Parts: sequence; structure tokens; C-alpha cells
Amino acid sequence: MKKDILEKGAILQRDRESYAIAPHIPGGITDTATLRKICDVADRYGVRELKLTSAQRIALMGVKEEDLDAIWRDLQEKPGAAIGLCVRSVKICPGTTWCKRAVQDSIALGLRIDALYHAMELPNKMKMGVSGCMLSCAEVAVKDIGVMGTPKGWRVYVGGNAGARPQLAELLTDGLTTDEEVLALIARIIAWYRNSGSELRLGKAIEQAGFERFRAEVLGG
Repeated sequence: MKKDILEKGAILQRDRESYAIAPHIPGGITDTATLRKICDVADRYGVRELKLTSAQRIALMGVKEEDLDAIWRDLQEKPGAAIGLCVRSVKICPGTTWCKRAVQDSIALGLRIDALYHAMELPNKMKMGVSGCMLSCAEVAVKDIGVMGTPKGWRVYVGGNAGARPQLAELLTDGLTTDEEVLALIARIIAWYRNSGSELRLGKAIEQAGFERFRAEVLGG
């Protein structure tokens, strides 16, 4: 019986024959040349459908197993981490680059987070989000690690997910004033998670340890 092929970023589809793959598009930000290339490759290999995903990727649906290697060769793009126990995605809103409501530069910070953590192996899957304002278009309240811009800086939330048993994230800290402070805190959260001994999602691992204990350990107080 066929299964997902993790090393090729290929997810077995409902027909139990074909696969879906998704090139990594950090923050969903791309250019026309990349879009043309994806379309050309899809046409060349008879890909049945393209799907814009909630993780800000373009998935190629209905790919034949025998075409996987050739498609990745022609795309010349890294696979998006759509499967596996790793950082699956970093969702990023338009931020102050484009949005009239934004108060923080979510794109600059989000792309730095993506470069550091996308596809990093962890005890369980993890999703992150970075929103440039409190409207939270990157849905930080249902991310394992969520970063929200406010007029005073950044808030960091932890432990959310939107799975079969949805869980809202808890506010970890408020008023971080620089991107470097946010990055340093995320690094401490990731280190804590890796050393927690838990194989559950971050929110459940925090519940096991106790939120106040977790908070003291990652904030240092």
C-alpha cells in the first residue's frame, strides 16, 4: 500500500495513487517568474490541479509517483514542509509593507523566522504565525507560536492549534520592542520544547509542565 513519501514532500491523495507536493514559498511571497515556472511544470507533467493552501503555498495536486523526481528537478525549489514532525509553516500577513492597518513589519520578522525554523525537526509538528496588527490575519491564536504586532511592539503567544481539538494560545509576553528580542524568545521556546521530553504538540507539552513553570523557564524569571 502506498504511503506519504516524506523525503520527497509528497502527500498521498484520496485516490491512494497520486500525490500532492508544495514548493516552499516563504510567507506566500513570490514573483511572476516563479508562478510561470510552477504553471509550466504543472502543464508539462499533466498535474490535475493547483491549490492555494492555508499555509501560503501552491500545492500541485494529483502528481504521479513516477513524476515526483522530475517535477522537483524542474521546479528547482525546496519542498514546503507540509508533512513530518517539524516546523510546517510560518504564516505571515502583509504587515507595514502593504497593509494600511499594520503597525509592525511582520514580513521582515516573519521571513527571518521562516529562514531559521522552516522544516526544523521537532518532537511534533509546529506551526507559527506573524501578524502585523491585532486583527491577526496570520491567526496567531491558533498557532503553536504566534507573534502579534501592537503599537508598542510585539506580543508572543504559545500553545495554540486548530486541529481536531482546537486550543487557543496563551499570551506569553507583551511589549517586546525589537525583532531580536522576539527571535531570542522563540529560540528559547524551541530549546525548551526540544528538551521537554514530550512528544505532544507544544501546547500539550506546556500543559504537562505547567504554564507558569514554562513561562519562568523561557522568560528567565
